[in-house]
Amino acid sequence: MRILVAGAAGFIGSHLCESLLARGHEVVGMDNLLTGALDNVEPFLAAPGFSFVRHDVTEFIALEGPLDWVLHFASPASPHDYLEMPIQTLKVGALGTHKALGLAKTKGARFLLASTSEVYGDPLVHPQREDYWGNVNPIGPRGVYDEAKRFAEAMTMAYHRYHGVDTRIVRIFNTYGERMRRHDGRAIPAFMTQALTGEPLTVYGDGSQTRSFQYISDLVEGIWRLMESRVTDPVNIGNPHEMTLLELAKKILRLSGSASEIVFEPLPVDDPKVRQPDITRARSLLGWEPRVDVEEGLRRTLAWFRARLARS
Repeated sequence: MRILVAGAAGFIGSHLCESLLARGHEVVGMDNLLTGALDNVEPFLAAPGFSFVRHDVTEFIALEGPLDWVLHFASPASPHDYLEMPIQTLKVGALGTHKALGLAKTKGARFLLASTSEVYGDPLVHPQREDYWGNVNPIGPRGVYDEAKRFAEAMTMAYHRYHGVDTRIVRIFNTYGERMRRHDGRAIPAFMTQALTGEPLTVYGDGSQTRSFQYISDLVEGIWRLMESRVTDPVNIGNPHEMTLLELAKKILRLSGSASEIVFEPLPVDDPKVRQPDITRARSLLGWEPRVDVEEGLRRTLAWFRARLARS
C-alpha cells in the first residue's frame, strides 16, 4: 500500500513510518517540523519506498499519485507544546483534519485519526471507556488540545457518515519510548533527563495523580490492527497498568541508579487526576493488548536517553 503519514517526524509518527516500511509498504512522510525533527526519520530517509515532504497540513495538500491510507498524526502533543502554541494546536486539529480528510476523500483512501485520551478531560468515570463523553474545560489552558481533538473526531465521523470515507479513530493513552524529546514537558522524558543529569525530579502536586504508560511498539501494533479492522468507532489503545506519578519518579530513580532527589511544584491548571484506559474494545475487536512490561520499556527508553545525553 501507499500510505501518507502526517506528523511523520514526530515521536509516534516516526515509529509508525518505520513499522510500515518494515511491512513492505510505501510511505510518504509529511511534517512541517514545528515539533517534529528530521533526526527522527533520518535512519530511513534513503530507504526504498520512503519519501519526505515538508508541508503544513493546515494548508491544501497536493500529492501526486494514488493513496491507500491517510494517517493524521500531525499535532503538538505535549502540554509544553500546546500551551506555547495554542493557535497552531487548534488549527491542526480543525483545519489540518479537514485538509487530511479532504485528501482521503479525493484519493478514495482510508483515513485514520490519531486522537487522544485527553478527549476524556479530567474524567469522572474510571477507567475510561470509549462511550464516556468526557469532562473537559473548553476555556481552560489545556482546552486547546482537548477540544481540537474532540473536534477532529467529530469532523472524522462527519466525513464517514456524509461522504462515506472509510475512517478509524485511535484514542492514544500516554505513550513513551525512544525518540521522545528531552524537554517536551511530559513526565517520562523529564524524569529521565533529570535523573541522568543529577537534577532534582520535578513532581507536580503531591504526585498522587495517576497515568497509564504504554511502550511505543505496543501502540504501533495496536494502530496496525485497527487499520486492518473494520472498526469505525473510537478505540482506546493504552496500557491499563495504572501508577501515580510519584511511583513513576521513584521507579525511574531506581532503574537509572540516580541519587537525584524529588521536589514538588504546584499542580498545573486542569491537570487530570486519573487516567486509565478500558481496553475491552481493543481486546475483543482487535485481539490487541500491551505486551511490553513497564519496567522493560523504561529500561529501553533510559538506555536511549543515556546514549543521547552522552552525545550532547
